[in-house]
Amino acid sequence: MTKSDISSLDASTPIVIVGHVDHGKSTLIGRLLHDTDNLQEGKVAQIIESSKKRGLKIEWSFLLDSLQIERDQGVTVDSTRIPFRLGQREFVIVDAPGHRQFLRNMITGAADAEAAVLVVDAAEGAREQTRRHAMLLHLIGIRHVIVLLNKADLLDFDQQKIEAVEHSVSELLAKLDLKAAVFVPASARDGDNIATRSERTPWYKGPTLTEALAQVPTPEVRTELPLRFPVQDVYRFDDKRYVAGRIERGRIRVGDTVIIGAQKTPARVASLESWHTAPQISAVAGQSIAVTLEPDVIPDRGDILYLPDTPPVEASRIRTRLFWLRQEPLRVGESFKLRLATAEHAVTVVSIDTVLDLDNLTAHPGEEVPAEGFAEITLAASEKIQFDAFAPGTSDGRGVLVDRLQRIVGGAPLIGAAEVSAQDKAIHPSASFVSAAQRDRAQGHRGAVFWLTGLSGAGKSTVARGAETQLFNQGVHVSVLDGDTLRAGLCKDLGFSEADRTENVRRAAEVARILRDSGQVVLVALISPLRSDRDLARQIIGDGFEEVFVDADLAVCEERDPKGLYAAARQGKIANFTGIDAPYEAPVAPALHLKTSVNNVDTAIETLSGFIKQQVSLATAARKQS
Repeated sequence: MTKSDISSLDASTPIVIVGHVDHGKSTLIGRLLHDTDNLQEGKVAQIIESSKKRGLKIEWSFLLDSLQIERDQGVTVDSTRIPFRLGQREFVIVDAPGHRQFLRNMITGAADAEAAVLVVDAAEGAREQTRRHAMLLHLIGIRHVIVLLNKADLLDFDQQKIEAVEHSVSELLAKLDLKAAVFVPASARDGDNIATRSERTPWYKGPTLTEALAQVPTPEVRTELPLRFPVQDVYRFDDKRYVAGRIERGRIRVGDTVIIGAQKTPARVASLESWHTAPQISAVAGQSIAVTLEPDVIPDRGDILYLPDTPPVEASRIRTRLFWLRQEPLRVGESFKLRLATAEHAVTVVSIDTVLDLDNLTAHPGEEVPAEGFAEITLAASEKIQFDAFAPGTSDGRGVLVDRLQRIVGGAPLIGAAEVSAQDKAIHPSASFVSAAQRDRAQGHRGAVFWLTGLSGAGKSTVARGAETQLFNQGVHVSVLDGDTLRAGLCKDLGFSEADRTENVRRAAEVARILRDSGQVVLVALISPLRSDRDLARQIIGDGFEEVFVDADLAVCEERDPKGLYAAARQGKIANFTGIDAPYEAPVAPALHLKTSVNNVDTAIETLSGFIKQQVSLATAARKQS
């Protein structure tokens, strides 16, 4: 891409095209570029040739199939950005993937769009991804929506049938506080109502797609908004210190007094520096520059430079509108990094306020956010975070959640500061300044929790202690949390009721998570008989939790009975004893299954040690991340 291409993109209006897989997005874009003379010379011949090789009529979607995987699988997997001119106005078309596996790419690609074209197959109507993409438009804040009722030729352009589909899509959008600017009945393959009015829809009096695009409002002028200059990095050359970054909003001038981040240190802009340009005294939104400051203060990466009279919002508890990308549910208590512009903040989910039901698009209280679900949640940080509440058409408040392996697990626009109770004001979880990656590199392995569950007498503690010794001798930073040890101290106030057992598991999991976050390999040896309790532990610990089933038959455990507990339970001296008068729910799909009824202790220890070494190796972690 050339410099002129980049400047063209900066001045263009981004339009995202979304819709259910196979409803014709890629075909629409190819046809639109062709009918408006935006295709490079020779592209049409190339498309015709590609179509003939596959025994097809001209297939406009081949224009965007830059990845072989797309042709092989027949789906778009990445967001493609295409400069596009319509008369005197410039656009950027964002082709966002429709298949549910690639929604992460879709939400990234659509993040800065000013308007959307929602493609709906007129013969099929709204489908699952139509609802999901409409919700994403709501989440991202896009309010100008053009609905293209594609493949209307399959309905013979029947006005009554097409208007019925229009009515159903209108109802769907209304539930999300969206209203279509226009519905365009069309056939992308044949070009009906794309750039020219179709003779097959004499009853349709609205605009063609290109006319509708020309009516999209122009973006708000970012230069007129209050200054926001996130610091990307600080460099020192000779005797000067340069604060570099991209101006997201507003303008900055030599001589301005700016405030630096949460430290609130004032400084004067002594000079503006840029590359390959003449000296300048001011810069505006969209420009990448460096400034020198007087006095020579040192901002941190992620600090925001702003003018004294227009500060950003500042809060340690923030309400967030979430699109959850991980395949496992999100639950209260999980911790992540919040990436916001150039900043990263350690945050914890302190409440799930509402969860959206995608079937009927209604919000309700919930205890977890399902995979690819939508919700409003509250995040807590150990320090105050500076931000501007999410606003369509700007980069304001566009955060993402990142897990310990640096994977983006959620789109998280920040919608405002949360109300904080007097008790909550006194609670500020502190985050380590040492990252998980730094600990991993220093120790040569990553932290993880191996949860050993099984009947009393199955050998959990014996195997855990044996593995601990082996791993320690091999240089692994390892700890064991044994059930009896915990009950002698941390959990000595707990009995053996179901509620107390759950609390015992919760406390063990919280301690294990703290140790895991410090880079330790943690072996938890705990009966933890209920699947729901082990699910709670998995929820608290999150990434790096591995369930190990230490499996010995009840008869074998009773025969061993090293503590005399089974005998006491049979005599009625101990109530609610697991395996006798309280149930044990065996794991359904443990990460490791150790059959200690038939294998000796040394074999079980060797197997567990080898498994742990494999799971915590940095090479394994890198493969999982990729």
